[in-house]
Amino acid sequence: MIHYLREKRWFLITLVIQAVMLIAPVPEGISPEGWRVLIMTAGATILFVTEPIPLPAVALLIILGQVFLLGLDSSLVASSLMKDSVLFIMGSLMLAVALVKQKLDKRLALLIVSITGSNTYNIAFGISVFSGLLASFIGEHTVAAMMLPVALSLLQLATDDDNKRRALAVLLLFSISYACAMAGIGTPSGGARNAIMIDYLRDFFYSADDPATSQFRVSYFKWMVYAYPVFLIQLPLMHLILRRTFKTEITDLGPAVEKLKAQVGGEGGLTGQHYLAIALFVLTLIGWVGFSSKVGMGTIAILGATLFLVTGLVRWQDINTGVNWGVVLLYAAAISLGVQMRDTGAAAWVAGLFMDGLAPLGMDRGIGLLAAIMLLTTLLTNTMSNGAAVAVLGPIVLSIAMATGSNPLAVGMITAMSSAFAYFTVIGTPASTIVHSSGYLRPSDFMKVGWRMALMSFAVMLLASKLYWPLVGL
Repeated sequence: MIHYLREKRWFLITLVIQAVMLIAPVPEGISPEGWRVLIMTAGATILFVTEPIPLPAVALLIILGQVFLLGLDSSLVASSLMKDSVLFIMGSLMLAVALVKQKLDKRLALLIVSITGSNTYNIAFGISVFSGLLASFIGEHTVAAMMLPVALSLLQLATDDDNKRRALAVLLLFSISYACAMAGIGTPSGGARNAIMIDYLRDFFYSADDPATSQFRVSYFKWMVYAYPVFLIQLPLMHLILRRTFKTEITDLGPAVEKLKAQVGGEGGLTGQHYLAIALFVLTLIGWVGFSSKVGMGTIAILGATLFLVTGLVRWQDINTGVNWGVVLLYAAAISLGVQMRDTGAAAWVAGLFMDGLAPLGMDRGIGLLAAIMLLTTLLTNTMSNGAAVAVLGPIVLSIAMATGSNPLAVGMITAMSSAFAYFTVIGTPASTIVHSSGYLRPSDFMKVGWRMALMSFAVMLLASKLYWPLVGL
């Protein structure tokens, strides 16, 4: 019993906090319904951070809360769960499983070293480039899972000295995780947070009857125009920071490269199955770029996953066991709660409080507001998943944009993109968690380099919002 209470203490604390908020008088300026939505949001946020219960259970509590606390019809709540962004997240996770199933990791490692040569720092940069380019399209957790064996193969072949191997590991593994995190901003398929923000922008501001609102229906290609150059600028700067922060005595991986060539050569060349998988993935990318504005990104993602199943490149058993369906449920519930924050006025009320705090600092408009939102998002995304952070903050920051006359599209982009700045903690991003599982990285390593990465990303984002985005109509 004592062990159970200790393990679930944050769940019990959350219930007490919510009970006190329910009993307390409703604050001035917010409706009773809006206050109950905020109570639910506060509870969900605490549970996201502390995780005393499984996160899918938090999603189920959000659904139940909308029925029992807000009095909404269960069919209405159910319909709010299945947005295009949720289909997109589900389809992307299915595609990720299908790609990992093809086991192209060592071949990818050989491709990288054939381009970069055997210099250690060049290989680290090559790993960053490949990780980033892939993660910008298929999601960081997938790419980190694919690239980790690439780095580990090189590490195992490089040296038997544990100290030298760890120093090399820190460089290579951070080259994967930080590249994946930064690349996730590049396209809508790079991360769930992007799809969530696209949905919010459309729900908040787009009207089919008003052509002036068409800018808020952000297509796959338009997102890339806004975000991809920001990722590309950060990539070499990230490598320079890693190179200066973590030095290694092993400056040439020639012997490891030769061993890798021998291993891959023993497995034979690419088969027709490999080429088919690559072709299907390219077709999915073409569908996202060319047709997602008409049929939805979620539809294209589901179509791509279906083609992998139909062609036999992956079995349903693999999809069923490889996809974290709880993640799909979690994002669906978080988006649904965000809609209630907007509809009840809760988001606008919180936005007003936030603005009142920024006004004395002169940060309630322009570049100061963007910097404040970036800082708020960064702090939150280091304690919970970036998708959950955007789901919680999205309605608030978009309400701030409306209240201050700021460009909602710029505010939304800043929020989604700065949710990638989870550089300080092991749990900040899926990629960080995956590379940490190798056993080579320590939590202190993240702190040592994380603040440098954050300063660099802040500077690049603010410069992009000031100099680049106006040139492309944002």
